[in-house]
Amino acid sequence: MVLLGNSLGLCKEYLRKVIKKGDTVIDATCGNGYDTLFLKEQVGKEGKVYGFDIQKVALDNTLNLLKEKGLSENVILNLDSHSELDKYVKESVKAVVFNLGYLPKGNHSIMTTPETTIVAIEKSLEILKDDGIIAVIIYHGGDSGFHERDELIKYFERLNNKKFSVLMHNFINQINYPPILVVIGKKK
Repeated sequence: MVLLGNSLGLCKEYLRKVIKKGDTVIDATCGNGYDTLFLKEQVGKEGKVYGFDIQKVALDNTLNLLKEKGLSENVILNLDSHSELDKYVKESVKAVVFNLGYLPKGNHSIMTTPETTIVAIEKSLEILKDDGIIAVIIYHGGDSGFHERDELIKYFERLNNKKFSVLMHNFINQINYPPILVVIGKKK
């Protein structure tokens, strides 16, 4: 484990510790598909990955990457907001990943918002298995990233500490507002 790498590397380490072959997981923000691919590698052939994005190009990129790697089986991609995940996911999940902001190399005016993200996190908490995790990578700085960060942190601070543990990794001596990783663990 790289102890002081970056938010994405830390996120993957947490997910590796929790996800087992055959689990069901969610990529709440597919983007270019790298998190979806990582999740599918963790759950294996028998496991299931639900993916969400509001941009067709993001889902196309994700599907192309999965097919290229031969890992598109049992991956259900949904062209919809992550705030609507309860319409598609009718089972408990072991992990949910949110990689916030905008689509890399995409339209920067289309980005996640705290309003829909908080709704999606609340719905994710309802279907999260005991000892499951939700990992949220917050890209802040520029555009509306500071507002989203601030609203999410306020929300995380209010989560019931008898039901959930919330850990925030923030690289405080790095330049250019490095992403913040927040991990929510569901207690038994």
